[in-house]
Amino acid sequence: MWFICAIMTAIGWGVADIFYKKGADPNEKYSHLKTCIFCGLVFGIHAIFTLLITKDLGYDPINIIKYAPVSLCYIISMFLVFYGIKYIEDSIGSPVENTSGSLTAILCFIFLKQQINALQTIGIILIAIGVIYLGVLEKRKSSNADNNDKNKKKIFIGFMMAVVYSVLNAVGETLDGYYLDINNNMLSNVTEETIETVANTSYELLFLIFGVILFLYIKANKGTINIKKQGWKIGAACFETFGQFMHVYAMSGNTIVAGPIVSSVCIVSVILARIFLKEKLDKQQYISVFTVISGIICLAFAAV
Repeated sequence: MWFICAIMTAIGWGVADIFYKKGADPNEKYSHLKTCIFCGLVFGIHAIFTLLITKDLGYDPINIIKYAPVSLCYIISMFLVFYGIKYIEDSIGSPVENTSGSLTAILCFIFLKQQINALQTIGIILIAIGVIYLGVLEKRKSSNADNNDKNKKKIFIGFMMAVVYSVLNAVGETLDGYYLDINNNMLSNVTEETIETVANTSYELLFLIFGVILFLYIKANKGTINIKKQGWKIGAACFETFGQFMHVYAMSGNTIVAGPIVSSVCIVSVILARIFLKEKLDKQQYISVFTVISGIICLAFAAV
């Protein structure tokens, strides 16, 4: 089940990446803040819906605070990447961001003492090589592009936001692996059947609070939000919510392997970017995509 959830996470977030890019406006001061607001809104709606329909959940609001170390890693990393995506192509940012999967595997091995077998190790290595190679190719392409110094500075900022995202997301996923182990008893009033739902709801409610704060900030600075013009951001938030829902269940199963699978979201992003953003894959990019897919296949066989 965790393997299917990891794959669905990658698909959901891969589609969300395209919506994020389409909705990002480098000329709009509060574009990244508005993206966070709509993510918080959709997350919040899903969290409230979950609380209303889930029987015997017994949700304790203190879990918003208890789960905050994990939630803040994800929220801050997303805030930074929403800012950076305004200045770089999704096919550059996504591969760099998703090196976090390999970092997660390393952190889980070191700190959580999770074990991996030979086939899983090969799969993780293949995914890491494919993702990093794709990032190098895209970075090289942007460096060779005919851009002025101002644009290159913006591209560098966007690239660094992706790097910081990767580190923070890896820390968050590693913490998830610890928090979602019922034996560690980090959350209040949870069982083995409810721990994932409680964790996801806590994250979504904190993101809702974050979104409300940003909304009040924009209003305090005389900013406006035209709902009719936010379709891409709203669509991105919906796919992000779906991916997040799947992500928690993926991380609760086998974090050290699920992390690299989720990182393959960049492959979905790159392929969709070529289809919908009219970018083209060259031979080397196809090789990197094939390498990542090969790694996923290895992990699939290891999970059987």
